[in-house]
Amino acid sequence: MSADKLPDLLAPDLRLVFVGTAASHRSAAEGAYYAHPGNRFWPTLFEVGLTPRLYAPHEFRALLTLGIGFTDMSKRGSGMDHNVAADEFDVARFTSSMRLHKPRAIAFTSKKAASVFHGVPTQKISLGAQPPQADFPSVFVLASPSGAATRYWDIGPWRELAAFVMPPPVARE
Repeated sequence: MSADKLPDLLAPDLRLVFVGTAASHRSAAEGAYYAHPGNRFWPTLFEVGLTPRLYAPHEFRALLTLGIGFTDMSKRGSGMDHNVAADEFDVARFTSSMRLHKPRAIAFTSKKAASVFHGVPTQKISLGAQPPQADFPSVFVLASPSGAATRYWDIGPWRELAAFVMPPPVARE
């Protein structure tokens, strides 16, 4: 898949960038992140309070106004995590892009994406906030929202992320 089929959605100083492994075949075909109807991504954003309403995949560009961006560890590959070849990942591109754009936090939407970034097996990756790294945004690893990962679903790390990036509620008198 070409990068312009499912382009990065990035800008300086976002509060959050979601990072997938690679676009699914459905997302690549539709040109929208997390486009498969069985994917929990969009309902979860709304449920945990990261968005003020339920967005549809084709509206992903609108999240930029909410301070939310998107990218993938592989811009060339597509399909399920195990279908993306190791040489299709570009950790250097990703790392450079995050240092350039300086989001407050990044959230890997699968252990596979995080394992590619950290260069360790997925079994060594834990969900939730990760240890801080110098000169890098705060990193979270989320349970995959993919319908194919239903048995591993856990909304807890998503709630932890939302609590970190969302402003505290204003007290009313």
